[in-house]
Amino acid sequence: MTSLEFGAYPPRLSDAERERALEVLREGAAEGRISHNTFERRMNVILNAQWHGELHPVLHDLPTRRPRSRWFAEGIARLLSFPRTLRNAWQSERLPELLLPGPGSHAYSIGRAPGSMLRLNHFTVSRTHAQLRATDDGWKLRDLGSSNGTWVNGSRVTGSVRVRPGDVVRFGQIGFKLALTRPPSLEPPQRP
Repeated sequence: MTSLEFGAYPPRLSDAERERALEVLREGAAEGRISHNTFERRMNVILNAQWHGELHPVLHDLPTRRPRSRWFAEGIARLLSFPRTLRNAWQSERLPELLLPGPGSHAYSIGRAPGSMLRLNHFTVSRTHAQLRATDDGWKLRDLGSSNGTWVNGSRVTGSVRVRPGDVVRFGQIGFKLALTRPPSLEPPQRP
């Protein structure tokens, strides 16, 4: 014999099911399918409901959406972000190179000011924007309190950060790809 033969009650409404019912009700109100007074009355019924059967009269005229699985939502998000990813990849390959300073050389001052070693005459670049210097263990880029920020590989720089060849840096809206200085070749150029 099963418990149903003894007239067992159906399972009670869980908090998660009650929350899903409230979500359907909120979406219906946001879409203009029900009035404010109707929303309040139905919300009270849902909050006081104990059994599944009590929800049907409250939600029967509102469309319910099935929850989408996580992989589907993530796939849609990736698909929608693809044009931005493609644009960023295309633009990073077309960026001009900024040669990293050699060891023992002075720090590069970057900005709009006339005395800057790298003068960028663009409205998004501050007068004294950033500084790039060689250290014993690589290179460091330091933001000097610029208004529109200094960025390395898409992350905003606060203070100093290590950089290396191949990094994409941006001063305001002006971008560069960092590169090593190439020593002059000892071989004569070959002619075809």
